[in-house]
Amino acid sequence: MVAPPDNDVLWARALHFQHNDGTPGLGGVSLGVREGEILAVTGPRGSGKTTLLRCLSGLERPSRGEVWFNSVPVHTMGPMTRERLRRDRFGWIDPAPVLVPELNVWENAALPLMLRGTSRRRAKTAALEWLDRLDIGEHARKRPHELRQAERQRVSIARALAPAPTVLFADEPTAPLHRADRAQVLRTLTTAARSHGITVVLATHEAETAALADRTVSLLDGRRVNTVHLPPVAESEGRAACSLSV
Repeated sequence: MVAPPDNDVLWARALHFQHNDGTPGLGGVSLGVREGEILAVTGPRGSGKTTLLRCLSGLERPSRGEVWFNSVPVHTMGPMTRERLRRDRFGWIDPAPVLVPELNVWENAALPLMLRGTSRRRAKTAALEWLDRLDIGEHARKRPHELRQAERQRVSIARALAPAPTVLFADEPTAPLHRADRAQVLRTLTTAARSHGITVVLATHEAETAALADRTVSLLDGRRVNTVHLPPVAESEGRAACSLSV
């Protein structure tokens, strides 16, 4: 077992994964992610993007291969150790919002901080700051069922950013948003990551989203490939995406 390069906060070698029904998910994927980098994992639906993120974050154990975080082997950790790692160092955004229905908006956004032991007051302050940045602060006392799907997703993104994770895994984070909302949310996400030194691994099948990343890794049928043909970006959207990548 060879330790990864020192400048890679995440490093994976020859990852293989097989789903419970026997379907192959990953077929020998290797990659490194530098500290503070925004990496887009692209490819069509079913190409293995979500599976790769789940293996890198410790949500799934690869069938074979290695995953390292800050030179510590994630693939040899037990379930409880991986759970603590995800709680204390990682953030996660799902394609669809998953919120606690009994909690209001700011409590949902503050939940990861409070689970880490942060005081309720400090957690609330951090949560409200991110809710305001994502233009959802005015709904801070509402319950999830009172919000639209796109608003709930903004809360999910605020919840992932509030604890300032070392690595943020974002699996199609703007999927529930209207096209008009995506640019603003992505700008907030990428600007926050750069200003706070957060490493981001972003799964997307959209070219305009991938354009905001520092680097792109493409998957097809669970393997890395040199080129994946994503849906074309309209000229006006391309200019908008370029204007956001500052």
